[in-house]
Amino acid sequence: MDDDAVFKALADPTRRKLLDKLYTTGGLTQGQLEEGLGMTRFGVAKHLSILEEANLVITQRSGRQKLHYLNAVPIRRIHDRWIDKYTAHQSSALLDPQKNLEEEES
Repeated sequence: MDDDAVFKALADPTRRKLLDKLYTTGGLTQGQLEEGLGMTRFGVAKHLSILEEANLVITQRSGRQKLHYLNAVPIRRIHDRWIDKYTAHQSSALLDPQKNLEEEES
């Protein structure tokens, strides 16, 4: 997995909107993804291409239509590699005083 490609793909607000749409409703055509974006078909196609290169969007042919689906695995890998390990210590440090207070009250 190429972390740089995932970060690059997630850096753009339009691509995040496309991912949000696919999170809500998978199996959308490019035309359905274009709705409400105010972009040309070519512009949306370019964003989808970047998302596909980062493996964040997978496609499946259904007859003449090309359906797009969210692939959340690269996002989860980024979370596990870059976010979780840095927040685990801080979270436990915040929970320890609360746990100590609760034990004192018992």
